[in-house]
Formats: sequence, C-alpha cells, structure tokens
Amino acid sequence: MKFLNIIFLIFSLAILSSCQALKYKKVSAKDYPPDPKERIKKNMEEGRGFRLMDTIRNNKSAKFDFASSNPLWRASLDTISFMPLMSANYSGGIIITDWYSDNSDKNESVKISIRFLTNEIRSDALEIKLFIKQCPVSINNCKITENTGSVIKELNKSILKKAAIYEKEFKNKNKRKYITTEVPSEKN
Repeated sequence: MKFLNIIFLIFSLAILSSCQALKYKKVSAKDYPPDPKERIKKNMEEGRGFRLMDTIRNNKSAKFDFASSNPLWRASLDTISFMPLMSANYSGGIIITDWYSDNSDKNESVKISIRFLTNEIRSDALEIKLFIKQCPVSINNCKITENTGSVIKELNKSILKKAAIYEKEFKNKNKRKYITTEVPSEKN
C-alpha cells in the first residue's frame, strides 16, 4: 500500500510541476511597487482585482456587456453602417451585408462579408471579402466577382483603427480610482 501511495505522490508531483500556472515567471521589481497597499491599488485600478461587496458599496448593479463590449465587432458594424445587413451573428463571428448600390451606377452592387478570426485587435483578426455584382441590361445575366484589391485593405485598416480607439476608451472608462479603507488599530 505504501508503494502505491509513493507512486501516486510522484505521479501527482509530475503532473503539477508541468502546469504553466505553477511555473516560476521572471518579473521585474520595477513593475511592482514594494508596498503591498500600492500593489493592491495598482491591481485594482488596472482591473486585475476585485472586492467583495464592492457593488453594494458603490450602489451599482451587475452589468453584462456582450457584443457591445467587443471593440472589433463594434468597429466593424460602425464602418459598414451605411450598408443594409443580411446577417450579423456575434456568436458565429460573421457579418454579411446585403447587396448595396449607390446611385452612381445602378448596374453594379457590392456585398461585404466580415469573419472574425480572433477578438484581439491585430492585422490578421478579420477575414474580409468583397463581392461585386454587375448586371448589364438584363437582370438574369448578372456576373458576380470577388474583389481582392486595395478596398479590402482600406476597410481592414479602418476597422482596426476604430477598434483600437474603442478599446482605449473602454479601458479608460473602466479604470477607477482605488479607495482604501483603513482599519483602526487597537492601542493598548
């Protein structure tokens, strides 16, 4: 029985030592203040901590943000807001517009699909496709082609710029001042 306990202990230690969360990470002392109260204040202001009963003290109710808190999603919808949407599925990560035509050329219309590959704001986060439908005189003789030109790059660039601005605004809005509550010490 002792042998099985020793084997189990060795096996458990091997599994636990392979966990990334338990591995030692090198950190710089410059990034963390030496005073524990200052570290707590810094973590709370950056949103990396929480207080129990904080919502009751501040008289706030719980707030649930979904698609509106994703800066890439908001920026994409804002960028193509002039076009009618055919489908916008946040959980599926795709936005598809309907065929859109401005009044300059009635025989040509455009359709855009935006697929989200990640929620991070980076250059490869979106897969944008732009389709052009050209219908000469007869509506039955339409030709649909995919455009891979500079319009897609400009659209991607515009969405990423707006998303970066939204994310910065969101971080600034959620950054709050940490208020310490001192516990009076007992004097003998």
